Amino acid sequence: MNSIVNTCVLIVILLLLAAGCYAIWDSGQVYTAADAAQYQIYKPTAENKGLSFNQLRSVNPEVFSWLTVYGTHIDYPVTQGQDNLKYINTDAKGQYSLSGSIFLDAGCGKNFSDFSSIIYGHHMDKDAMFGEIGLFTDKSFFNAHEYGQLYVGGKQHGLEFFAFLHVDAYDTAVYRTKVTEQTDKQAYLDLLMKQAANIRADVTVTTADRIVLLSTCSEDSTNGRDILIGVITDKTYPDTFNTKITDTQSAIPVIGALPGFWAQASLPVKIIMIGLPCLLIVLLAVLIYTKRGRSKKARGTSSCKGVSEHEQDIF
Repeated sequence: MNSIVNTCVLIVILLLLAAGCYAIWDSGQVYTAADAAQYQIYKPTAENKGLSFNQLRSVNPEVFSWLTVYGTHIDYPVTQGQDNLKYINTDAKGQYSLSGSIFLDAGCGKNFSDFSSIIYGHHMDKDAMFGEIGLFTDKSFFNAHEYGQLYVGGKQHGLEFFAFLHVDAYDTAVYRTKVTEQTDKQAYLDLLMKQAANIRADVTVTTADRIVLLSTCSEDSTNGRDILIGVITDKTYPDTFNTKITDTQSAIPVIGALPGFWAQASLPVKIIMIGLPCLLIVLLAVLIYTKRGRSKKARGTSSCKGVSEHEQDIF
């Protein structure tokens, strides 16, 4: 009897251990899939003349651009779907992924033809996706990271960042996808500059320019959003950062980060995953208690029939 009980307890412990190992492995898979290094072989460069990028587009034609923010790990292909839901959980190759993709708002003109365009990305830690946008809250970091690059239409364009905002996700005045009239463009620029937490005053932006907003979740509130804004230029800028940042994780706000299955699971699923092993343990404890009670009762009956204590121990 004791060996059966021990075996059952061991099985339960192993099941719990397996569940914990799976949760750790699953989270690791999410971050691996989101790592910018996964896409570097497709990055358009002067050397490959965009041939590798075209290979990625042959896999998923909804990839149309490449975004790089110098001095960070933001170095990804950009997608655009028919709505803003697809690429929340679809990678740039068109496959399901919790980390999703960097994607242009479905309401924006393709190839950044609008005055204002919005690019979204998940806020993840471990330097993945748009996890480093939150670093631009720090004024010194903001001032030190002035430039980026945007590949679109078979040509490299420069990005000059001039403002950083913290806004509410439902701020429709900021999250506009169609700003067409000259007066509206100026009013929109004035609004962005007024709400900006950090500004580069030496950058001049006019209604004749095209701007892009890089938006992600913020740690400050449930509906908070961090937005880094840059102006698209025909001039490209050199990447003065010889190597990418290798240790920014401690400074990245982890609120809104995407862990694996465990954190994504609903409350009922978590209750079942925790509750079932606990229920098994309780049932085993009850079974053990009941068996022991029956054993004592049986021993007591045997004793009344004249069975010695030594003989009772054999049973």
